[in-house]
Amino acid sequence: MATQGAEGHAAGTEVPAGHAHEDVFPPFDSTYFAPQLIWLALIFGALYVLMSKIALPRVAGILTNRKQTISDDLAAANKAQQDAAAAAAAHEATLAQAKAKAQALGQQAHAEATAAADASRGTLEAELGAKLAEAEKKIGETKAAAMANVEGIATEVAHAILQHVTGKPADAAAVAAAVAATKA
Repeated sequence: MATQGAEGHAAGTEVPAGHAHEDVFPPFDSTYFAPQLIWLALIFGALYVLMSKIALPRVAGILTNRKQTISDDLAAANKAQQDAAAAAAAHEATLAQAKAKAQALGQQAHAEATAAADASRGTLEAELGAKLAEAEKKIGETKAAAMANVEGIATEVAHAILQHVTGKPADAAAVAAAVAATKA
């Protein structure tokens, strides 16, 4: 099936003479084991050197950097958490102080208002007491004036009754003595 070229040689793919009818897969052919093992050792050695000198140190550096970054971030987060807790405690203390101050101011305002109300009530009670005393004095004067008039009226009525009953004018001294005796 091979075609002949200008030189008389067959062109195409032909099986070499020693391997014409063998059914062995070439990589498993025992004649090629020694060169394959040499190339395997050379390539494995080159890959080992490349990995150990270039790739693995870079990966180790990246992992170390990542570990350090994570550690730094965790430390910063812990510090921020502690700072936040301290700020919250300071805020609570400030709130407690503000509440205490507000309560003290409220109590002071209440005490001042109570004192002002007591003073105002005392002044008002004094004024009302003075007005009451004045009113009682006026009532006493009016009562005394009325009682004085009652005696005069009682004397006149007694004169009129005696004159009407007896038909004669009554003795003024006797009527005054009788009214005075009734009064006592």
